[in-house]
Amino acid sequence: MPSARKETAPVTIDTPAYAARLVELGGFTVAYETIRIQHDAAPFFKGLPDDRCPCPHWGLVVAGQLTLHYSDHDETIEAGETYYAPAGHLPSSLAGTELITFSPTDQINEVNAVLAANLARAND
Repeated sequence: MPSARKETAPVTIDTPAYAARLVELGGFTVAYETIRIQHDAAPFFKGLPDDRCPCPHWGLVVAGQLTLHYSDHDETIEAGETYYAPAGHLPSSLAGTELITFSPTDQINEVNAVLAANLARAND
């Protein structure tokens, strides 16, 4: 049975604001995510459909708080809660938030490519 542990997953993203360890399991990407500082992530989603995340995610808030902003409402998920985030959301989190998310690999790879390009532009 394929499995993963945060401690052994490779560090894939490591910025002052956000860190992630990503592992692919059976067509899904498992992300162990840490939000280091509270910041506005919206600029990094520019260029995606409606400038929002088009990829669905299933997850667990391990610590802290996650808010998903949709065009017509917000949903806040607290530590210890699981969630489903359909396409069309923008995430925001408190500093110190830790998440474990599951996303279709093909879709999250497309999103991550746009996020990486926007991050690179922001750092120029």
